Amino acid sequence: MSRITLDQLTTFLSVVRLGGVRKASAGLNLTQPAITARIKNLEEALSCEVFDRTSVGMRLTKQGKRLLSYAEQFERLSDMVAQDVIDPGSIEGNLRLGVSETIAQCWLPELIARLHGRYPRLEIEFNVDVSVNLRMGLMNREIDLAILLGPVSDYAVDNIELPGFDLAWYEAATAENSTAEPGYATRPVLTYARNTRPYRELKELLLERVGPAVSLFPSTSLSACFRLVEADLGVAVLPRVLGETYVAAGQIREFDPGWVPAPLKFSASYLAEPKRHLVEAAANLAKTVAVEYLVDQEI
Repeated sequence: MSRITLDQLTTFLSVVRLGGVRKASAGLNLTQPAITARIKNLEEALSCEVFDRTSVGMRLTKQGKRLLSYAEQFERLSDMVAQDVIDPGSIEGNLRLGVSETIAQCWLPELIARLHGRYPRLEIEFNVDVSVNLRMGLMNREIDLAILLGPVSDYAVDNIELPGFDLAWYEAATAENSTAEPGYATRPVLTYARNTRPYRELKELLLERVGPAVSLFPSTSLSACFRLVEADLGVAVLPRVLGETYVAAGQIREFDPGWVPAPLKFSASYLAEPKRHLVEAAANLAKTVAVEYLVDQEI
């Protein structure tokens, strides 16, 4: 029997977990022929087939099911070696981050800098998106670590709670002062994208206070929301930590209608299995960076 390699076992596990060669190709950042070749070489080394190829997909053979248990043990052992033996500066590989825009505009640069300093040979990919898409990417194993509006309520996911962000109401610095009624009653309200929790919660609160006539303008770009507020095209309820710069520059100002939605809660979320020390370490580092960022903002 030829020698079995760790790359072959990793590829085998990816095909099993992701449900096929195409998804494993995307997950491992390899071509589909490369995935197929690794599986073929693994089967040749074992002198048996580990998958039944059918018209509806690939299913594990009896031998493949036996191999799965051993492959998972090898994976855990490899992670323990990486954690306890290998110098972090020598760790290679790929870490795929998915990040909400609020985080991207606050402390993501510091997190990436810290990760690169600790793991200089690690390739770090990051994608900024709305939380619903990040959750989907995490569950589909397209993302290793999702920093999103959380936590993710799923038995397969571990969550590390991160410091939240207070929200505040904003209007243009040039807006006329009115004591008749709050700005959100007569102006469009700029806020988070439609398929997000902040949008849903704000919509419910405005329906209670204003009724169905309220106008909500959702956006995937928080910076665009601030620019539109500055242009006096609406009001917005957005993270105070992002609004402070615009307020200090005299572009917008806060106003207080007597209520504000609850603070945004974020989590660093990752799949519990397979356990990867690198991803867990990155999640804990994200919490450290988030706490330090908010402390610096308060000074």
